[in-house]
Amino acid sequence: MYVVPYKFAFDLSRIPRFFFTEIARVSYQKDMHKKIGKITQKMIKKFKIQEATGLDLSDAVLLIQDLIEVQSRNLVERKKFEQAKSKALFLPHCSRKYMDNRCKSVFDPNIPSYICAHCSPDCLINKAVATAEEKGYDVYILPGGSCVSKILKTKHYDGVVGVACGEEIRMSSEILNGLSISGQAVSLIKNGCANTIFNMETLNSIL
Repeated sequence: MYVVPYKFAFDLSRIPRFFFTEIARVSYQKDMHKKIGKITQKMIKKFKIQEATGLDLSDAVLLIQDLIEVQSRNLVERKKFEQAKSKALFLPHCSRKYMDNRCKSVFDPNIPSYICAHCSPDCLINKAVATAEEKGYDVYILPGGSCVSKILKTKHYDGVVGVACGEEIRMSSEILNGLSISGQAVSLIKNGCANTIFNMETLNSIL
């Protein structure tokens, strides 16, 4: 089962695209870490995050800060990542269109990963797998974050892209740092145990 690290559910899929542009913009600011609290509060108010998501203030603050920190780490790691020769993409299996037998993917416990069967053209995972494989990535569809370390113990990669929620990205970043692997991350904009969502445009720009 895919474990949701956050203790709350969120859905940013209806937030205007400009919100994510703003996340990227503030991540470029010098000494951003010193004023992240004020920046976060302003963004929550400006984009009415609490009203749009139903989150209380503390959860909204945690979510927005994680989004900013993920973007900041991407910037720091970007040059090293672009120089990587062998790359992998880790995707969450909960972003599949179907979580039952309508999904024709097969789980291989030896990897461990689902193998996409490309059965639904409008499935996020199908789109992401096709795009990444065209760019030469090995792609893994994971049932949980613990699979990352298992795969990296048997496979060698210079660069890794991970799609997950902010807290799980943070945990995976520690694994990559320990193995001296450059990483890039794409945050989920809707979490949960099924029908999670990430932005394909963001993933394309990262890949």
